[in-house]
Amino acid sequence: MTMEIMEGSIAIAETVRLCRPQVISAYPITPQTHIVEGLASIVADGRLDAEYICVESEFSALSACIGASAAGSRVYSATTSQGLALMAEVVFNSAGMRLPIVMGIANRAISAPLSIWNDQQDSIMMRDSGWIQLYAEDNQEAIDMHILAYKVCEDHNILLPAFVCFDGFILSHVYEPVDLPSQELVDSFLGPFKPYQKLDAKDPISFGMYATPEYYLEFRYEHDQAVHRAAEAIKKYGKEFGELFGRDYSELVVGYKLEDAETAIVAMGSICGTVKDAIDEMRAEGKKVGLLNLRCFRPFPSTDLAKALAHVNTIAVLDKNVSLGAKGAVAIEIKEACYGSNIPVYDYILGLGGRDVRKKDIKKIVELAEKGEGDMFYGLREEVL
Repeated sequence: MTMEIMEGSIAIAETVRLCRPQVISAYPITPQTHIVEGLASIVADGRLDAEYICVESEFSALSACIGASAAGSRVYSATTSQGLALMAEVVFNSAGMRLPIVMGIANRAISAPLSIWNDQQDSIMMRDSGWIQLYAEDNQEAIDMHILAYKVCEDHNILLPAFVCFDGFILSHVYEPVDLPSQELVDSFLGPFKPYQKLDAKDPISFGMYATPEYYLEFRYEHDQAVHRAAEAIKKYGKEFGELFGRDYSELVVGYKLEDAETAIVAMGSICGTVKDAIDEMRAEGKKVGLLNLRCFRPFPSTDLAKALAHVNTIAVLDKNVSLGAKGAVAIEIKEACYGSNIPVYDYILGLGGRDVRKKDIKKIVELAEKGEGDMFYGLREEVL
């Protein structure tokens, strides 16, 4: 293993290069820009034999990916926040057409009001689009998940697109050591892209055609079943990835000091690193607290999650998003997964728009959960309300 200190975005760009996409189409937007700048340089320098398509918007970027994927090419794009919102129609189209597109999401808040800082509202708003959604805790996971996503998406039993989500600025712009795999290892894991079907003038087919009420329901059912099947595919290929690269991704949920925990914190993304540090300090004080890191939000691993949390007394969910008028999206899913268990699940909406979440905040949330106080926007500044 050779570790190299790299900016997260550049590490992702280099990893995408190793995956050998044949077409890249993206539109720059903060904090995703360094990824597509890096890929543009890689293609221009002749380090990747790919077509880099410059477009006028994010809508066009993903539209170009649809065309390229349907024509039989491995493709890549990246976006964030308002860019993902502008893509919304095409996000649903690409999933419904069952195209194995991989797209990096540098998570950022959605306006209005305008914010360029991190939360996870952007990818969460697309939770019903039919894309696989993976969430990275650190930059090593971000690059590994890109490789894994291609393997899962291109499985002919799956054929779905995937978001690889990593927190904007917190990961995209931070420099940290990563193990960038060799081209030989990535090639042996992925192999060349073999499309299930593609546009061919000699054997014409159509993608995304009109569906009358007699057929539409069945299309949606088959799509839903593919998303469910993706859970086992992630586990299977995550294990194979571990055997080849030394880092195992066969679990959709990962515990930290959870075995004997009385209070469990559930979170996803880079906040898990802060939570682990807070847990270490609370453990030193004699508090039995653990973390369940949710690596995969779609498909949602309800059974795995319920099993991992079955022994705890209290669950505190950290949501860096909010389904306005309801709760945080993760907490809603957790409560459904744990239905009937009688374990209280408390939701804490926090970190929106890039608000710092510190170890002291994690400790305070544990105190609140253990007292039965939850389902709140944590850290509100009363003086500005």
